[in-house]
Amino acid sequence: MNASPATAASTPTAPGAFPLIGHAHRLTRDPLAFITSLRRHGSVVRIRIGPTPAYVVTDPALTRRVLVTDAVHYAKGGKIIDALRVFFGDGLATVADGDTHLRNRRLMQPMFNKAHIATRGTAMIEQVRAMISAWDEAEPRDVYADMNDVTLAAFLVALFDTDLPAHLQGEFTALMPAIMKGTIRQTVLPPWATRLPLPANRAHAERVARLRALIDQAIDHHSSRAPHPPSESADTSAEHVGCPHTASAQEREGLFTTLLTTEDPLTRQQLQDEVITLLTGAIETTGTTLAWTLYEIARNPEIEQRLRDELDSVCPDRPLRYDDLDQLPYARKVLQEAVRKYGPAWMVTRTVTQDVDLGGHRIPEGSDVVWSPYLHQHDPDYFPQPDLFDPDRWTPERAPATRGSFLAFGDGRRKCIGENFAWSELHIILATILQLWPRLELTSRPPRPKAVVTVKPDTMAMAFHRMPTPAADTTTTPAADATTPARRLQPPAPDKPATASG
Repeated sequence: MNASPATAASTPTAPGAFPLIGHAHRLTRDPLAFITSLRRHGSVVRIRIGPTPAYVVTDPALTRRVLVTDAVHYAKGGKIIDALRVFFGDGLATVADGDTHLRNRRLMQPMFNKAHIATRGTAMIEQVRAMISAWDEAEPRDVYADMNDVTLAAFLVALFDTDLPAHLQGEFTALMPAIMKGTIRQTVLPPWATRLPLPANRAHAERVARLRALIDQAIDHHSSRAPHPPSESADTSAEHVGCPHTASAQEREGLFTTLLTTEDPLTRQQLQDEVITLLTGAIETTGTTLAWTLYEIARNPEIEQRLRDELDSVCPDRPLRYDDLDQLPYARKVLQEAVRKYGPAWMVTRTVTQDVDLGGHRIPEGSDVVWSPYLHQHDPDYFPQPDLFDPDRWTPERAPATRGSFLAFGDGRRKCIGENFAWSELHIILATILQLWPRLELTSRPPRPKAVVTVKPDTMAMAFHRMPTPAADTTTTPAADATTPARRLQPPAPDKPATASG
């Protein structure tokens, strides 16, 4: 790929750079406003992170060239990826392009096909339902933390099966938030600062080491389990889905069995790296999306009512089943709109492997190229009124106009391998919350988006109520005054704790 006559000088530079630090102050102080403002300056805009230039692609068609058409010239790398690699190791999200990436992706792909995910659906639903039904009524809850806990628990059940020892699941749940906070800190500090023997650096290293030890224990536990042959009398009809005594052997094995039984096995280090990558994706992106979804539902009574009507039409007097998910298309639109509006990732980097021409801009070998799902998904040319939460923009009549600019899961050969799983998990958790809790109430001030690795809420507290607000009640807040019919399916009473297969 030869460079064009265009020169680096023809690429516009974003205004507001300071000596020495470049645009670092904008990226830390108001990153979302800054990244979306770059669209005004051109299709490719140069910024400086300290003294180092980086090239931000604001045109989704050019981003597609980076990720798909000319991907061979844009390697997985850059400051963010290099920092994450310290934590992830060489998992799929961070391993360099080449034979190792292709081999590992090929080995892991069967874990995430729709048919295989479906074998874990019942176990995930039972786990999610048990956790959500145990919430205290009307008690303000940290929704972001709750969604991270629920998504992690559901993913552990999917990955390692329902008999993962309780102490392992508990430690995973306790460790992951602190590890993610430490990892984010590592991405924003200069490399030399992360190597200093500071207490925060030592604590982070100790937590990561402990996480790897826990993963080893989970792998050993999973490996030691003999396959369970299905009972000859097992009834797997729709009426009995969800009963742990009727699950087939395949349903009881976790997704991780795929990696342990492959003819070309991964090393123990590679297994650890992949589990860390998967766990982080299961928490940080899925949990964030669900928190924002609940916020938008609570402040949009019409959307909430449509969701509840759809759910009532599919399973009005019984718990959700996995095969119900395909019958909840409006829920999928609501989730997709939350993913569009809030990220999940706001900035991703690639490294140029040779001098390239990108839309008439010469980018030198070794430079970082930045693309932003958040920027593309707030482009008014593709998403009119981008700050408006509008699930109907994903109807078949309107959705084609957005093709190529919805990049939350990436594109090309490095596209997120877990996309199918993410949609299933999002669907399960949202539907279960709505089925068990007839009214949602925002009890904190409206949250502000905070761009770290994902676009997370800076605060978000909500209360969940068993009974809907009476139609005549005019004292409720606007975010929670939707009147929904009393639901027949209620959470268990406090003195009757729910049980789960795990």
